[in-house]
Amino acid sequence: MIQRRTLIRNSVGLGLASLAVPALAQADRKLVLGQSAALSGPASALGEQFRKGAKLQFDAANARGGVGGRTIDFVSLDDGYEPDRCAANTSKLIKDGAFCLFGYIGTPTSLAALPLATAAKLPFFGPFTGAEALRTPFNRYAFHVRASYFDETAEIVKQLTSVGIQRIGVFYQNDSYGKAGLEGVTRALKPLNLEPAGLGTVERNTVDVDAAVKAILEKQPNAIVQISAYKSCAAFIRAARKAGFTGSFYNVSFVGTQALASELGADARGVIVSQVMPFPFSPTTPLTGEYLAAGKAADPKFDPNYSSLEGYVAAKTLLEGLRRAGAAPTQDSLVTGLESLREFNLGGFFVDFSAQKHTGSKFVDMTILTQDGRVRR
Repeated sequence: MIQRRTLIRNSVGLGLASLAVPALAQADRKLVLGQSAALSGPASALGEQFRKGAKLQFDAANARGGVGGRTIDFVSLDDGYEPDRCAANTSKLIKDGAFCLFGYIGTPTSLAALPLATAAKLPFFGPFTGAEALRTPFNRYAFHVRASYFDETAEIVKQLTSVGIQRIGVFYQNDSYGKAGLEGVTRALKPLNLEPAGLGTVERNTVDVDAAVKAILEKQPNAIVQISAYKSCAAFIRAARKAGFTGSFYNVSFVGTQALASELGADARGVIVSQVMPFPFSPTTPLTGEYLAAGKAADPKFDPNYSSLEGYVAAKTLLEGLRRAGAAPTQDSLVTGLESLREFNLGGFFVDFSAQKHTGSKFVDMTILTQDGRVRR
């Protein structure tokens, strides 16, 4: 149970329940960061790894005495990647006095939580999603450290069409996440007078992909873009190959690169994944060198991956915003502190916020999986 020192009741309109808005500054020398994430179920690797990377930063900050003498209390609640559970978790975190909401996992869950955070005037920082619906219209309390799904799908379409591939199918999760990715692909194809060659869906947290395989392969695509989580994407890849598909598979970063590689095993060979973080497996930048050293210091068996690096980056950025928020930080001063991060260099990876811009990065890289579970650039 998160300890709460001050309770302010605020009646929230638009059908939202009355929520307890936390004290502007927590007087017990502790800053509570609340997270709702998939820590169980088919998408659990995403939440677990993001949380693990963030904790490297928060634990190190606490070992140094915290931020301005305040320690970080990182509280994570499991939502199983289900929006209703996420909304309930968010209400609880707000009621129990969270200073900031951090590192939510996924589009449908984040969309359920953001209105609650906004009504309570809490910063909603670093969600693990690239959905445009969380970025537009501009929201003073929402901050993103990663590129959008529009950025990722544009790069995927650019790469495919540059080598003459125009018949591009889309396999997508039947929810706000999958539809955001589908919209990104469709937008990128439109200026080329193209449209998706075959569409198929899967329900969230399931692997029932047979109908999607049939629907897409009937249109004879040469490549298939996948907008879903790792278990359903792996199931689709296996089923499509079994049905005779010999083309390319492309995934956006949310799939969970290492989780997908582990799920596929030798079948991962040739699967392409777009990335919104630097390559995490070697110290090619000061940031990744720092991340690898921190991970190995915490656990000699540390297994680096893109999801935990994103948690590490989001936490590092938030901590800098907290440092700039002043000796007695409030939610408003945290927003101001984050908005002062102009072209902020985290060690070869830049985040750029302002009072009018809360999407910090447009960085996109492309990687390919190997049959032995490795990721190559």
